[in-house]
Amino acid sequence: MLGRSGRNPSPVMEGETSRAAGGRDGLLRMADHAISGNEAAIAEGDEDDCQGLWKLPVEASVRRRECDRCGRPQKVCLCPFLPVNPLKVSTCLYIIQHPAEESRVLRTVPLLAACLPEEKCKVLIGRRFSEDKYPELAYVCRNPNTLILYPGAGAANLEEVEFSSASPCVIIIIDGTWSQAKDIFFKNSLFRIPKQVQLRTSLSSQYVIRTQPTNTCLSTLECAAVALAIMEKNDYIKETLLRPLQALCSFQLQHGAQIHHSKEYLLKNGLYDKPMPKNKRKLRRMELLVNNVKI
Repeated sequence: MLGRSGRNPSPVMEGETSRAAGGRDGLLRMADHAISGNEAAIAEGDEDDCQGLWKLPVEASVRRRECDRCGRPQKVCLCPFLPVNPLKVSTCLYIIQHPAEESRVLRTVPLLAACLPEEKCKVLIGRRFSEDKYPELAYVCRNPNTLILYPGAGAANLEEVEFSSASPCVIIIIDGTWSQAKDIFFKNSLFRIPKQVQLRTSLSSQYVIRTQPTNTCLSTLECAAVALAIMEKNDYIKETLLRPLQALCSFQLQHGAQIHHSKEYLLKNGLYDKPMPKNKRKLRRMELLVNNVKI
């Protein structure tokens, strides 16, 4: 190949070029060797570090000890607010609890159960209750003195119900969100056998750490407290059952929880910050809430 001058390169130039190329290759090999050595050293150092970490003691996760009576962690036990002895009542409660409620931290049913004798507050967990799987519940539902507390157009006011016999009464209460309670009530034929009743009360819920649909919607514990006070003709029962709930909410608010206003309150005051539902039926229900129409 000819150079720019048109002449062949001289042997001297060829020798210098080859030596330069050889020197450059040598430098590259040295650089590669140095990099490989550094990588090996780093890897060895990482391995040593990991070995050091592996030797560190592993702390076993310890679940906080819970109170046997109220089910709360011992540091925030609510037993001082519970009655010393379970309340003496003749009415028996059957709490039908949706499975999702069982895992909630701030649920009210354990507090209710802690205030009553074990045989007077029975909790059944599930979504579907057939007569074959729950023969005892089926027997209870067919008892003429059994009531189911679920509001609706066909529900009688509990204060106005008259009983034909003096035998103890049973009240069934569904524990869950309103949509969960509706699903349980309408998809279990057993629950449409007892007389359906509702509470006529102006009591506002004191369960302020959880959002309610309306200002007069009550938690399961509050429903039970009002119902038992009516059935037993004893307002002391209501006061006693509400005391641990008040303590629970007060403690949570003191430690960072926020007051949850009802959906009705938020809509009426322009504070509802969630997207409005696209479902026409749900949207209609929200309009009824704003216009004070009972739903």
